[in-house]
Amino acid sequence: MATSVRELRARTKSVTSMKKITRAMELIAASRIIKAQQRAQAAAPYARELTRAVSAVATYSNVEHALTTEPEDPKRAAILIVTSDRGLAGAYSSSVLKEAERLAEKLRSEGKEIDTYISGRKGEAYFKFRNRTVAASWTGHSDQPTYDVAREIGDALIQAFLAGEDNPEIELEGEASPVDEVHVVYTRFRSMLVQEPTAVRLLPLEVVEGEEPPKADEVLPLYEFEPDAAEVLDALLPRYVQSRIFFALLQAAASELAARQRAMKAATDNAEELIKKYTRLANQARQAGITQEISEIVGGVNALADATAGSE
Repeated sequence: MATSVRELRARTKSVTSMKKITRAMELIAASRIIKAQQRAQAAAPYARELTRAVSAVATYSNVEHALTTEPEDPKRAAILIVTSDRGLAGAYSSSVLKEAERLAEKLRSEGKEIDTYISGRKGEAYFKFRNRTVAASWTGHSDQPTYDVAREIGDALIQAFLAGEDNPEIELEGEASPVDEVHVVYTRFRSMLVQEPTAVRLLPLEVVEGEEPPKADEVLPLYEFEPDAAEVLDALLPRYVQSRIFFALLQAAASELAARQRAMKAATDNAEELIKKYTRLANQARQAGITQEISEIVGGVNALADATAGSE
């Protein structure tokens, strides 16, 4: 019985140490969520004005651009999946991977082949474990993405979209192939409790002004295109693609941190329940041992008394 008590106390000590770790990770994730939200808010004005500029060029000029041209018979699509680099975030990565699998099945049912691009080590490990080909991957930035990473991802996807018979001079690296569509699957941050996997088509571009319509008294800006609208689109559209990818990375970073905080809080609560359980079992075992020892002492005293009475 004493061994059982020592074992339960050792488990209690181990769970207590684990609780300290999960509590620390919960607090770290909570502090980083605020920074992630501030970064997303800071990038919003640039993305909004860039969207308005691209929309103005596309609306008030008759220029057709390769990034906005719908292919007549699309045969291949690329999917960029934004996952996390680290675990301990609950079902964050598995949810976005499931959404990517649903999108891939839908595209295959339309007769399209799939090229997969990965952001994050979890997605990379998921496809490597299943021996599935990945066109390109980027890791090491999931919780703190930078615009440089978004630009690198955007350039790779734009090259894959523009490559083909019309542009034989574009050479793709690794397992990448020319594609007719580009989709992005990431986790949109709604609130601290709600993060939803989202799939959007990135290319060909569908330029929109935003979710909120302009106010009645708002004066929209006028643009002059120099040297011409075609060259302006050549300069703006790649940056527009990069800004949308950067937005997806920022949203995914905030979602990852929120999921990690929630998972670590649940782990901390479970550790507290285990500590209470093991403490109660240890007390019961200790009391049972004491009761058994008292019973043995009383039994010995009674036996000794009976022996003494018999001898008299």
